[in-house]
Amino acid sequence: MAEKMLQFVTRPQEMPDKRPAAERAQDFGEIYRGFALQRAEEQASRCSQCGIPFCSVHCPLGNNIPDWLKLTAENRLQDAYLMSSATNTFPEICGRICPQDRLCEGNCVIERGFESVTIGAVERFITENAFENGWVTPNLPQAERDRSVGIVGAGPAGLACAERLRARGYQVAVYDRYDRIGGLLSYGIPSFKLEKHVVERRGALLQEQGVVFHLNTEIGDAEGQTSLSELRARHDAVFLATGVYRARTAPMPGAGLRGIAPALDYLTASNRRSYGDVVPAFEDGTLDAKGKAVVVIGGGDTAMDCVRTAVRQGAKSVTCLYRRDRANMPGSMQEVSNAEDEGVVFHWLGVPEAFLGDDRVSAVRARRMKLGMPDATGRQTVEPEPGPGLVIEADMVIEALGFEPEHLPELWAQPDLVTTPWGTIKIARDSFMTSLPGVFAGGDIVRGASLVVWAIRDGRDAADAIDAWVGAPESEMTLAAE
Repeated sequence: MAEKMLQFVTRPQEMPDKRPAAERAQDFGEIYRGFALQRAEEQASRCSQCGIPFCSVHCPLGNNIPDWLKLTAENRLQDAYLMSSATNTFPEICGRICPQDRLCEGNCVIERGFESVTIGAVERFITENAFENGWVTPNLPQAERDRSVGIVGAGPAGLACAERLRARGYQVAVYDRYDRIGGLLSYGIPSFKLEKHVVERRGALLQEQGVVFHLNTEIGDAEGQTSLSELRARHDAVFLATGVYRARTAPMPGAGLRGIAPALDYLTASNRRSYGDVVPAFEDGTLDAKGKAVVVIGGGDTAMDCVRTAVRQGAKSVTCLYRRDRANMPGSMQEVSNAEDEGVVFHWLGVPEAFLGDDRVSAVRARRMKLGMPDATGRQTVEPEPGPGLVIEADMVIEALGFEPEHLPELWAQPDLVTTPWGTIKIARDSFMTSLPGVFAGGDIVRGASLVVWAIRDGRDAADAIDAWVGAPESEMTLAAE
């Protein structure tokens, strides 16, 4: 039995062991080794069991974090897993990729002075231990229902919705354009943060549960595609969880030069290689950073994924160019630190002005910036700094500037599907219903590019809304257009 709680005064914070930078930069394996049982218990015992658990308050899923920390400290590990999985469909994934420094750990009440509890590492330990002991089983329904739901998108929002509805007995079919489930979990996030067997293992559980996957299925109105109208006729309800995949670009002189690639194209090629796929754009060197001077433009987690992938591909040099300073980066500070350890050079307060080169990019010309007054959101604006700029050598430029939604009403020939001014699907917030009766939406296609944990939350909440609507179709549920 572990010691009592509130051990943060005498027991220091310890993160899981991290493989040395020189070693981990040579492969795509996860960089953290994971806690052993004793260390997991010890670190969980640091929890203060505070009256108002700000870790839970700032978790999009409202995870009962102090409770499963206490259960872990007491070596009640099966109970800890049951508590953790009650609110989180994929705790083994969130434990690896959630930006805990901005969410639960960043709001831990002992963070100032004693350093936070290592919540993410303990969450990962709890679930991996549960898998090892055979405690993770498909959430089978107690009774079957003759109602079906079609889900468009096999990313975290779609999968979370599928799992929750299937557990209630619905016949659930998931449609996805790709040949594997997971969405960005499979093709966007590198294996050094989330090894692909973790996603595949969860997918196998969903299949055992009875979720049916229709992969390589494009939704649209063109020949050979499955239309949304068909799905609406086939199912009692449809949930749209397509995510946002259209890359933002930087329109500037030289934007058409060879050697400039969108971040998602680059990461998808690398992840497909990890699966053993043949990727022509990688094989011919277009999306391979080996031997190149690589410049990544952007400061979010996607940018960090790109710079760290380039290191592992054997780039000659890797530079990250970001318009604000380190303190104002939107990405995880832990990821920035990992990238620095692996040799990435950061140019803060720099905005690209032009891509230089004849036929192929050879450099990025950037303007130096300074931070100005806060804007309406409280974030400092950026202003040009007088004086000369800088020129950064670049054989390859990766634009990690964020993502925008595809224009689904046009692609799907559904003019009545109402979108917001930003192109995301408009829903009624109390019901997740779009402007089309029986068609719901959630995740990034509603929020814009966001966190995996928010997608899981939307998938779970949308499942509840769909259950309420399908279970009582005569009820009046608000449409998004109203």
